[in-house]
Amino acid sequence: MLSFLYARQSGLDDPVRLRRAESTRRVLSLELNHNRDVDRIHGNGINTLDIEVIDGRYMLSGGSDGIIVIYDLENNSKKPQYTCKAICTVGRSSRHVHKFSVETVQWYPHDTGMFVSSSSDKTMKVWDTETLKPAEEFQFDGNVYCHHMSPVARKHSLVAVGTKDPKVQLCDLKSGSRIHILQGHRGEILSVRWSPRYDHILATASTDIRVRIWDVRRASGSLFTLDQHNGDKSKASSEAVNTAHNGRVNGLCFTADGLHLLTTGTDDRMRLWNSGTGENTLVNYGKVVNESCKGLKFTVSRGCSPEFVFVPCGSSVAVYGLHSGELITMLRGHYNNVDCCEFHPDYQELYSGGKDCNILAWVPVLRQPGIEDDETNSKRGGTQAAINPAFEDAWSSDVD
Repeated sequence: MLSFLYARQSGLDDPVRLRRAESTRRVLSLELNHNRDVDRIHGNGINTLDIEVIDGRYMLSGGSDGIIVIYDLENNSKKPQYTCKAICTVGRSSRHVHKFSVETVQWYPHDTGMFVSSSSDKTMKVWDTETLKPAEEFQFDGNVYCHHMSPVARKHSLVAVGTKDPKVQLCDLKSGSRIHILQGHRGEILSVRWSPRYDHILATASTDIRVRIWDVRRASGSLFTLDQHNGDKSKASSEAVNTAHNGRVNGLCFTADGLHLLTTGTDDRMRLWNSGTGENTLVNYGKVVNESCKGLKFTVSRGCSPEFVFVPCGSSVAVYGLHSGELITMLRGHYNNVDCCEFHPDYQELYSGGKDCNILAWVPVLRQPGIEDDETNSKRGGTQAAINPAFEDAWSSDVD
């Protein structure tokens, strides 16, 4: 590590490369932290997690019990062993609580004073964080499986909503009404995701085994439909033309730069697409076991080189190289299926929630000085240290 600090101090490398290399090393060393607990509040499985990006301090969770919890992730005790406390709960005693399972929770991207939840009780609620009361409530005809707000939009306040209905709903937080529907799918909408690059680009996934990309400024249909065969009709039957998977598509996730889109399906496959052209990059992740009956909440690292994908896989979280498709490791610690995971880019930490009612914290291992450090330090006057092999590989790939 000190070698990179020395290179930075000497002006040999810029700080971005140093930061990416260290972020990569930290992700490669993730393990279950037995010194950090998260308050166990939910009485049933945890379906969804979200960490706000303003301070990176507060995390939302939503469970099959209909309960919503806000956690403080900060270590206020300053002790090595601590518990992330639940500071607010919308529990069964609240008259505003969801009647059935909470499928998605999300902080308002620009202010922690508001968050949005959607549920199998056919509602989506916009909450005031301070009062824990809904400021707005949207009613739908069927179960709500997912919703998403654009992380970059400043010109609109649209929430994309996926329900049992094949039509994607666009709700406006400013007017409190549903202003538009996107028609094209023929099955339930299991996942929706706004691009982090363009505030008008939306991806939607459905039980009709298709993924559509939309420009919400256009009144016509979708821009294009993702095709796993890249237009090669000789490889596809007539039923499989313009299909993203050979099973229900239940997960979507853009990379941080918005240039690529990841999809997961019940065909036990994960695919990486060029989000601008819709081309299947043909990265082979192998068999990615997908037992989720509804939406699968997976995530991608940010600030690493290369980047990584974290995917719930049975009772574990599988970590893949984004562009290589290589299975890096399996994070094991849950006693039942994992349904969601959330990456914390400020500290390269991961939180996962499962049907065992637990939220687990996966934290980078602190680098221990090696025997070589003393020898190298003496040669360099204390400015050079031994290099962890994984860290060296990450640094080399970044420089290349």
